[in-house]
Amino acid sequence: MEFLNYIIENKDQIISLCIEHIELTALALIIAIVIGVPIGILISYKKKLNKPVLGIASITQAIPSMALLGFMIPFLGIGTIPAIVVVVLYSLLPIIKNTYTGIISIPPATIEAAKGIGLTKGQILTKIQIPQALPIIMAGVRISSVSAVGLMTMAAFIGGGGLGYLIFSGIRTVNNYQILAGAIPACALALLVDYFFAAIEKLVTPISLSLQNQNKSQEAIKKERHKNKIIVVITIVIIMILFLSEIDFSNQNKPTIKVGSKDFTEQEILCYMTSHAIEDNTDIEVEEECNLGGAQVVFSALINDNIDLYIDYAGTDYTDILNHKPISDVNQVYNTVKNEMKNQYNIEVLNQMAFNNTYALAVTKEIADRYNLQTITDLAKVSKDLIIAPTLEFINREDGLPGLKKEYGLEFKDTIGIDGSPRYTALQNNNAQVIDAFTTDGLLRKFNLVVLEDDKNFFPPYNAIPLVREDTLEQYPEIEPILNQLGTYLTDTVMQDLNYQVDELGKNPEKVAEDFLKTIDLSI
Repeated sequence: MEFLNYIIENKDQIISLCIEHIELTALALIIAIVIGVPIGILISYKKKLNKPVLGIASITQAIPSMALLGFMIPFLGIGTIPAIVVVVLYSLLPIIKNTYTGIISIPPATIEAAKGIGLTKGQILTKIQIPQALPIIMAGVRISSVSAVGLMTMAAFIGGGGLGYLIFSGIRTVNNYQILAGAIPACALALLVDYFFAAIEKLVTPISLSLQNQNKSQEAIKKERHKNKIIVVITIVIIMILFLSEIDFSNQNKPTIKVGSKDFTEQEILCYMTSHAIEDNTDIEVEEECNLGGAQVVFSALINDNIDLYIDYAGTDYTDILNHKPISDVNQVYNTVKNEMKNQYNIEVLNQMAFNNTYALAVTKEIADRYNLQTITDLAKVSKDLIIAPTLEFINREDGLPGLKKEYGLEFKDTIGIDGSPRYTALQNNNAQVIDAFTTDGLLRKFNLVVLEDDKNFFPPYNAIPLVREDTLEQYPEIEPILNQLGTYLTDTVMQDLNYQVDELGKNPEKVAEDFLKTIDLSI
């Protein structure tokens, strides 16, 4: 019942993301077919290219999808393009291989007969080889189409949209209903896609072959083909309508900026809050590119002009981006970041916001009581007996685990890198006893965790700061006072409460952001 209530409350978002998923998958498949079929035909004629081409396609498919996606980001940026490229690459092998197999499996006697009646190579290909190979080719397309639906969920990892957004968000907030709301439609879509291409496969299979393979009369097969034609036509029309509906003819000349964010709850809230604050108080159209990834991914998107602004944290920029050693001086960190971002990257840093989302180490109340833990120094005394499950980013940052170990002399029994909210689950299941967290995390409140005091002041200040491309700010100076004023309302307490509404109460982050904006006055 609760799951049904979630579906009803979020039906608009689920439908929108499902449509987006269909569009992305359809586009990737069309490109894969346009590329894969000609290559398959080519290697069936040029035998020397057979092994190299199929070998490259096989190697590409063997590369982990997330690794390939990460490799694409520096070259293609974020959003739909790299996601589509990756899905196309993964879809090519079945299409190329089946096209090649279909062409070469045609009996040589048939080809010789075609030559005997005077058909040219082109005519043999179009009138004999391709028509007879179509059932096998479509079988390859069918395999690629089903896998493409699942692969396209990763588009959400870099702001490409689709049903993966619900899956990733659900994992991040430990919300099983949200995971199911993304996974079930994706599964249903895969089945529908398989049914659609099965219909095409039957249509392109010659009636003579159908009579051999099926225990049906010719009349029954003709009726089934007529039904399949209707299914295919209706599906194609629906997809065309979906593509046309995405074309915006009304706002082509309206000024537009892109707002991005990292991939956790607070950042998603800030992404929507920033976007709506700008749209509500200016004539600027805003596109949200939320949940792009970690610090380096989002910053790369900013300097490569894939986004125009996002909210970051001073300590992150000071250590992880600008590669300074962690310090605790708030003003020095902010001024250094402001000056170096402008001089090195042409990025403007606006006023610091009121909240400081610093790193922290957290344990359950049971562990804190058992080992009498109040500070990280206390933790250092017993760390050899404990397992820590930090995020992958925290493991590799100088202001994260490496620096923390040096400062406090921490020596954990084991370190298990776990991204996102699953590390909270590991803590609850006692698979780990310590995790890293942000002090404004709603999940700290949800799981009633104890945050250990950084008694040596190792962590630098992580006051939130808007980063804006210099050319964007010059073109739209009106966004600066809006963001500066917005920042004064966002205190530690306010931010933790907003995160809690998403993480524990299951509210939509965009709705949480909109509701908060209604409670404040941003009139300039």
